[in-house]
Amino acid sequence: MGTAIDTNGKSYSRTLLVVLLLVGTFCTVLNQTILSTAYPTLMKAFDVSTSTVQWLTTGFLLVNGIMIPISAWLLTTISSKWLYIGAMSTFLLGTILCWSAVSFPMLLIGRLIQAVGVGVSMPLLQTLMLTIFPANKRGTAMGLAGIVIGLAPAIGPTLSGWVIDNWTWRDLFGMIIPIVAIVVIASFWIMHSVLETHKEPLDLLSIVLSTIGFGSMLYGFSSVGDDGWGSTIVLSTLAIGFIFVGLFVWRQLTMDKPFLNFRVYKSAEFTVSAILSSVVNMAMVGVEMVIPLYLQMVKGMSAFHSGLTLLAGALMMGIMSPITGRAFDRFGAKRLATMGMFLLTVGTLPFVWITKETSTLYIVLLYALRMFGIAMVMMPATTAGMNALPLNMISHGTAVNNTQRQVASSVGTAILISVLTNVTKGQMPAKHVLKSDPLSYANGAINATLSGYHAAFWIAVGFCVVALVIAFFLKGSNRSIHLADKSAAEENKATEGGAA
Repeated sequence: MGTAIDTNGKSYSRTLLVVLLLVGTFCTVLNQTILSTAYPTLMKAFDVSTSTVQWLTTGFLLVNGIMIPISAWLLTTISSKWLYIGAMSTFLLGTILCWSAVSFPMLLIGRLIQAVGVGVSMPLLQTLMLTIFPANKRGTAMGLAGIVIGLAPAIGPTLSGWVIDNWTWRDLFGMIIPIVAIVVIASFWIMHSVLETHKEPLDLLSIVLSTIGFGSMLYGFSSVGDDGWGSTIVLSTLAIGFIFVGLFVWRQLTMDKPFLNFRVYKSAEFTVSAILSSVVNMAMVGVEMVIPLYLQMVKGMSAFHSGLTLLAGALMMGIMSPITGRAFDRFGAKRLATMGMFLLTVGTLPFVWITKETSTLYIVLLYALRMFGIAMVMMPATTAGMNALPLNMISHGTAVNNTQRQVASSVGTAILISVLTNVTKGQMPAKHVLKSDPLSYANGAINATLSGYHAAFWIAVGFCVVALVIAFFLKGSNRSIHLADKSAAEENKATEGGAA
């Protein structure tokens, strides 16, 4: 990767900067899912209910989702060096607070502070990777970013289960503190300002509209699993969310210097890639939630072993992300995305017929195939969309793409969990059968539960088929090399013009 020049004209090591970015952001993104198998332990430790303890993830994702749109303004106005140091220091503060928590409110506040850091560090990683690499290397760069964005949340449940089984819940946070502390200290020397910044007024009304809109929308979708689609809370928060997001979008489109520039959607290639990555995310996150439930509730596995079953798929994602990134630089997004979506669809369809006796190895292999397909689609599609934007719009494109993906994840999970719950309830045998024929009731309950999972997986297959169709609308040209050739031609033209 060699040396490069920052905005102040100073040389820096691109390799060291990328390693620092990847290590730091891996720690922050890992925290999205690291508590998923620790809930029972935390409920016992703080004497709280399931609905209360869920806020450690729901609140985290809410704040994370609110911060991502704000990141575009931060990237435009604050030096990337100090923004990264600020984001990682905020995350470190939240992690220390969680590790030392003596009450549930203290733990929750720590999680919300962590989420502020994550909401800035993730878009910052993608924007920096797209900026510091030349156009013909962006696929490779985003493949490296994919290790963090795809692998970290996927290994969270497995790592969490292992730590809880062997140590205490505090160690989930304690093991991260020294790594993040080293990243923060190293950032003073290794991190450089590589993005052009300028003074941009902070539009408070945009922040209010964005916070209420995306916050309400994400909360509404995340509440569907517990409360159902007919719940007053779900319907009212979704209505408020849609209204305020609509007002937020309208305000951005009417401003000369928007807080978050939705004009990125004028690029057809960006729009197609953003929709594709969102639908893939719906298929990925929703199934990631449903499979552990099936393994624990139907096959009777422990939380740790259900997480371990998904580990091969997570590792597959981590191994394939840089490989597919390099493949994108050579072949472009369309071939990779269509092949990846085909594999994802093929890997999802057999889940529709799973039973109580289905082999665990079969589940492991199918899940690994799904993650292989996702790795072929996610970062190549995102990179193709970003390559379609001018350099000064990349921070806005990253923020828009990540926000859309965050909302899509919530929507996908809400749909799959609600279908699972409703179909299971609808097919449960009548209560009186439990007294008259307990064995028949037990068999009926298992069949009803399996019907719920089958229905949920049919919906996941639907997501995959929609994404497969969308993949064909990506441009077939090798976008990275095309851009590199174009910029080289423009440079030559400018040089010839100057000589003349």
